[in-house]
Amino acid sequence: MDAAPPASGAAAPQGRDLSPLFDPLSIAVVGASDDASKWGGDLAARLLRSPAGRRIHLVNRKGGMVQGARSHTSLGAIGSRVDLVFLAVPAVGFEEAVDDALGIGAKAIVVVTAGLGELGGEGRDRQRAAVRRVRACGGLLVGPNCPGVADTTTGLQAVALLDIPPGSIAFVSQSGGVGDEVVARALDHGQGFTRFVTLGNQADVGIADVLWSLVDHEPTRLVALYAEDLRDGRRLAAAAAACTRAGKPVIMLAPGRTEASSRAARSHTGALTSDASVVDAVCAAVGAVRVDTPDELVELAVGMLAGRRPRGAALAITSDGGGHSAIAADVATAAGLTVPRFTEALRARLADLLPVNAALDNPVDFAIASVDPSAHATVGRCVLESGEVDALLVTGEFGYWGARFPELTGPGDQEIQAARDLGALARDTGVPVVVSTVNKGRSPAVETLLAEGVPVYREIGAAARVLAGLARAGTTEPCGLPDLPEPSGDPVTDDGYWAAREALSARGISFMPARLAHDGATALAAARDLGFPVAVKATGLLHKSDAGGVVLDLADSPELLAAVRGLHERLGSRVLSIERMAPRGQGVELIVGCRRDPRFGPVVLVGVGGIYTEVLRDFAVALAPIDEAAARRLIEGLRGAPLLQGARGRPALSVAAAAGAAAALSRFAAEHPEVAEVELNPLLVTADAAVALDARLVLAPPAGEA
Repeated sequence: MDAAPPASGAAAPQGRDLSPLFDPLSIAVVGASDDASKWGGDLAARLLRSPAGRRIHLVNRKGGMVQGARSHTSLGAIGSRVDLVFLAVPAVGFEEAVDDALGIGAKAIVVVTAGLGELGGEGRDRQRAAVRRVRACGGLLVGPNCPGVADTTTGLQAVALLDIPPGSIAFVSQSGGVGDEVVARALDHGQGFTRFVTLGNQADVGIADVLWSLVDHEPTRLVALYAEDLRDGRRLAAAAAACTRAGKPVIMLAPGRTEASSRAARSHTGALTSDASVVDAVCAAVGAVRVDTPDELVELAVGMLAGRRPRGAALAITSDGGGHSAIAADVATAAGLTVPRFTEALRARLADLLPVNAALDNPVDFAIASVDPSAHATVGRCVLESGEVDALLVTGEFGYWGARFPELTGPGDQEIQAARDLGALARDTGVPVVVSTVNKGRSPAVETLLAEGVPVYREIGAAARVLAGLARAGTTEPCGLPDLPEPSGDPVTDDGYWAAREALSARGISFMPARLAHDGATALAAARDLGFPVAVKATGLLHKSDAGGVVLDLADSPELLAAVRGLHERLGSRVLSIERMAPRGQGVELIVGCRRDPRFGPVVLVGVGGIYTEVLRDFAVALAPIDEAAARRLIEGLRGAPLLQGARGRPALSVAAAAGAAAALSRFAAEHPEVAEVELNPLLVTADAAVALDARLVLAPPAGEA
């Protein structure tokens, strides 16, 4: 897939006009056939069922009748302009078909054809050349290698082999197969879509383009996307942020959390800031929520569409069976929620409502719902109106009896009335109410819950995950998308250790005093000037400690001379840095680094560890540049943050100084696109300072050599 370079400091363009794609007046299908098992045949059949007034043209090189309609032997034979053209042709005929579409004035082309850019090499070159011609004509191209698009608000059903149900979700996907699954899961929950867009190779129209088109799309209430290649990353992030500001939550399913999907890197920073951690940082910046499976995507979408967010993480659990409530408490806690014990006053009110054998602590097990399902709403109202919790999870057999014995349901059905009461409870209190039920069918009670806007899940774990996601979304403010500065007019050309020290010192980052030396005599002179004890470093190594290129705590001249001889003999090092020893026992070592992500530009990392960084893996990532306040939030969010705050009687260390160094490094990286990676590792944080004990800088390869 083609990856566009990250945006520069200039403001990125926002949306392109996608109306020819979603609301065309005329459509042509090239490769239409009578065989509905083929994509061209299925698209032809679907489009012929389009609303009256939309002209549909079928193109088959043999001509004749196709799907009961007259076909044309070529696009040119149509004799009039066509807004949108679908190409379901062999890859060998791709360029000719694109040119024919442009020749009849097409403004949007959807390329179903596979076997092009996804194969790389010649196919990618052919794809790029076609896109250049499309853009030169003011058009747009979707795909190749995609099954199509749909817009249920305009009656456009043009996704091969898939019916798109109407609803409130806009779904954007690079994978047709994942789209199939998302549709199936949405139908299970009674949900549907405003727009359904598969992008395939993203040769032209990308995820960012579609997201911008959704910002002001009134029927869309929520945006969900599956993305493998987040090209044009900062523009995509800006579009996602605009959607969230417009009140349309964004849920992202993006693979890449495992080592198998992370790229190899030359520095600790590169190894830690995987694609996964960068995507997480982007989501935090723009207020999007990341999930890991299609199930989670749809489940969270259902919960968000209910429109209620918890004020915190305190959860009440009510159940008609002790087993379900115990499991729910465990999975909710594991998901990051709390299940607090109720106050004595609330337990007393519950005691007036429930039998003497009911469990009144949180979770509440009243064991009477099979006889009186109204207890679910009665107990729930008592709990929510107490103000002691932020959300309610109803679990157990709700809806089971109506599904098991449909002959008992009717206008007076107690379960249906209880479902209505739960809906009213959620509306009255504004507190999320979620139901998890063992009922595997769509009973009248479950249908009523869905109609009332109460999410229903078949698994307790799913319900808990959704409530935890809602709590995070409701209590976490997006940190914002930072603006990129203009590139520095003084580019870095030397990636050596000493050059890195000098460049970063000029940005206000503190280092221990040091002198360069070439032999024993100059090393001794430097040490006497600095004062013993000293450290000696071989400057030509990227990972000096790992290669044995650092010798510490040299207390006198004999020790220093022996260290210099050893470095010369073992590593051939002729340029050495002699440095005053830092008070390492008085502080904590951090890593602060930046790398240039190919899609999102500069990102910054802070973590605990020094030489143990990759072992501890305690780090946080954000888009760069960041200011001191944002850097402080990253540092204070580390698991090891208590070490900086005076744990176990130790003095508090200067988090402010560490944040200043991180912010300065992030600004340096953002202003120098020629720098691929730069890091301070370790950054020693003491009670009154933050001092870099080492620095690494890696220049980006020249264009065309990456």
